[in-house]
Amino acid sequence: MAEPSETYTHGHAESVLRSHRWRTVDNSAAYLADRLIPGAEVLDIGCGPGTITIDIARRVAPGRTVGIDAAPDAIAAAREAADLETGLSNLSLAVGDVYALDHADDSFDVVHAHQVLQHVADPLAALREMRRVCRPSGVVAARDSVYRAMTWYPDVPALDRWLAMYCAVAEANGGDPDAGSRLRHWALDAGFGTVAASASAWCYATDDERAWWGGLWADRVETTALGTRAVELGLATPADLTDMAAAWRAWAATPDAWFAVLHGEILASP
Repeated sequence: MAEPSETYTHGHAESVLRSHRWRTVDNSAAYLADRLIPGAEVLDIGCGPGTITIDIARRVAPGRTVGIDAAPDAIAAAREAADLETGLSNLSLAVGDVYALDHADDSFDVVHAHQVLQHVADPLAALREMRRVCRPSGVVAARDSVYRAMTWYPDVPALDRWLAMYCAVAEANGGDPDAGSRLRHWALDAGFGTVAASASAWCYATDDERAWWGGLWADRVETTALGTRAVELGLATPADLTDMAAAWRAWAATPDAWFAVLHGEILASP
C-alpha cells in the first residue's frame, strides 16, 4: 500500500507556535474535560508545543500522559515548556507517527488529537490506529476546524482571498481544511461503536484578541511555509501575500471587527 502523502500546512515557525502555545483544555478541549480525571491515562497526538498536553497531565495526575508529534521541533518546544513545570512526573514526550503508534493495544483511557486530522492524508487509518490503542472503556477525542465556515466582520476581500488560498494549499498538501465537519462520518467509517458529536468556536473581538489573531495570521502569510507553498503552487504572488498580510493588520486595527472559528468535535467509543 502506498504511504499517505501529506505536508503540515502551517509549518513550525514562531508565529505558528505562538498560536499553539495559547491553547489549553479550557479553550480547546472543553468537550473532553469530564474524561480527564485523576488516574486516567492519556495519549495526546500532535501535541505541538505541549500546552494542552501539560494541562491534561496536571488534570489526570497521577495517571500518565504521553504527548507525541511528528515534528522533532515541536517536541523540543514541548519539552522546553514541560521543563518549566514542577511536579509533572507523569508526562512523557516523544516523536511519533499517528499511523503507527508505538503502544500496545488498549493502552489508554483517552486518545486525543487537536487540529490533527485536517492535516493527514488518510484520516480513517489514523482513527483506526487511535482506536487500537484506546481501551474498550475509553474514548477517542478529536477536534478540528471547519475553515470554510470561518466568518468575520467587516467584509475584507483580501481575507476572502486568504481563505481560498489557505484551503487550496491545505488540499494540495494532502489535508482537508473542513475536517471538523467530517469527524463523525470518518469515525463511524473507522468502526467506532458510538460517536458523540459537538461543536464550539473561538471568537476574537477585543482589542487584544484582534491584535493577537490578526498579527499572527499576517506573520503566517508572509513568513511561514503557508505563503511559500502558495507561491510554489501558483496560488499567490509575493505581492498577493503582502496584500493579505496588510489586510489582516488592518482588520485587527478595526475597533468593531470580529472573527469566529468553528470547530467540530467527537467523542468516539471503540
